[in-house]
Amino acid sequence: MTESYLAPLWISLRTVLAATVFTFFLGIAAARWMARYSGRLKSLIDGVFILPLVLPPTVVGLGLLLLFGKHGPLGHFFSLFDTTIVFSWPATVISAAVMAFPLMYMTARGGFEQVDVNFENAARTLGASEWRIFWTVTLPIARPAVIAATILAFARSLGEFGATLMLAGNIPGKTATIPIAIYFDIQAGHMDQALILVMIVLVISFASLGGLAYWKLRMPHTTSAALNE
Repeated sequence: MTESYLAPLWISLRTVLAATVFTFFLGIAAARWMARYSGRLKSLIDGVFILPLVLPPTVVGLGLLLLFGKHGPLGHFFSLFDTTIVFSWPATVISAAVMAFPLMYMTARGGFEQVDVNFENAARTLGASEWRIFWTVTLPIARPAVIAATILAFARSLGEFGATLMLAGNIPGKTATIPIAIYFDIQAGHMDQALILVMIVLVISFASLGGLAYWKLRMPHTTSAALNE
């Protein structure tokens, strides 16, 4: 009994942590670029980045399946290295990262858009490189929004179900994350086991929301401190 819910918990934690790391770096890069980009394609690119948030997860999962499937472009590429993504643990990470990316992107972009460009320009006049400006000026000022974005991405990754089921399937001990395990436990009539997993998810989710609320309260103070440094 213990192993039956510890396995989904372990798989979910690994998946969520890996997906959050990928989403963090990709989301920050995309958000920072779009916060300063003003080209004609801005609305189109912005829509593509946000699209997984408004599409049904099963539709996103189908799109990933077409990409990473045996006959898909990425699936064919990985097959050259004798690697299959579909129905593997990396598929759970990819699905969670794709579904969490819009929240990371939108929240972080809002933080970067609030950064006064005069601070960045002042650093440029002192000879600082763009890389140094980002890490010592832009990111510290936008830090509260970035932390909030990371927490949201973490929580969204934890609750991912539809896209993961489409791309990774339900393989106990391999791809069966907590949401997938809950669904199939209920289908099999294992209500006690499903409720244990539900309680685990509730605890982690409330902890994430508590962290988000904490950083929302600290956001004005942290931003002011960063501006005074």
